[in-house]
Amino acid sequence: MTEHDGPTAGICAGRVAIITGAGQGLGRAHALEFARHGAKVVLNDMSPSVEDVAAEVRAAGGEAVAVVADIADWTASKGVIDLAVSTFGGLDTLVNNAGINRDRMLVNMSESEWDQVMTVNLKGHFAPLRHAVAWWRDQAKAGNRIAARVVNTSSGAGLMGSVGQGNYGASKAGIAALTQVAAVEFARYGVVVNAIAPSARTPMTEAVFAERMAKPADGFDAMDPANVSSLVVWLGSDEATTTGRVFEIEGGEVSLADGWRHGPPAVKNGRWEPQELTAVIADLVAKAEPPTPVYGA
Repeated sequence: MTEHDGPTAGICAGRVAIITGAGQGLGRAHALEFARHGAKVVLNDMSPSVEDVAAEVRAAGGEAVAVVADIADWTASKGVIDLAVSTFGGLDTLVNNAGINRDRMLVNMSESEWDQVMTVNLKGHFAPLRHAVAWWRDQAKAGNRIAARVVNTSSGAGLMGSVGQGNYGASKAGIAALTQVAAVEFARYGVVVNAIAPSARTPMTEAVFAERMAKPADGFDAMDPANVSSLVVWLGSDEATTTGRVFEIEGGEVSLADGWRHGPPAVKNGRWEPQELTAVIADLVAKAEPPTPVYGA
């Protein structure tokens, strides 16, 4: 971690964290939890409501600045990184949380509904990630110790698929793959990169899963977004050293999501004839573990 003045207590004491999509839902919960654990936070959102979240952090005794900007814009995303460095003296954690959905069956989906989701979700992860790691690389080359953390936000829709969410699922699958590649490429600079696939009650999900997302009359609220923030704060701290993984979390349940793996092959010393593959493929499928069903199938 680069050296900053800051609080002396909390798992993220003294760390500087950027949280995108911080104006509501999961992003707001992340902002409050990072601040509670001693981080100085830079909050980004397209909505002016992010200013209210920053004020909420400051009212609780934390340090926060907010910037209303399109994180998928190349110049604006660099500006968010630069703001963290100029305001708090550095950057330790990037939480890529910004995202939208435009749900539609593929046969009815418009070009704009595809493009909007890909831009916000996927480019909105890549752009700040690219600018952040450029700063960390320069710090590493200058001989400064780096213990940087990136937490990306994928989804079960990206891991297993979800009917009616082809654009959203594809963007979230891209984020999972981006996480794996970035973890390998950035390890040389001291950067740990992971992703989460969360389930929580947010403005994006409550209309789709209204019954499941309903607040309980009493007891533990498994759909409270703050449950997810506990894992995000841990992944954004010095404690997190595992890299390139995707964690699923819902309520008090956390697990690792295992991705694509090479299955047992069928081997021939030569080129397969198409007609031979009927029996070969049937045998491979019969021996393989069945895939997790697509949500909504």
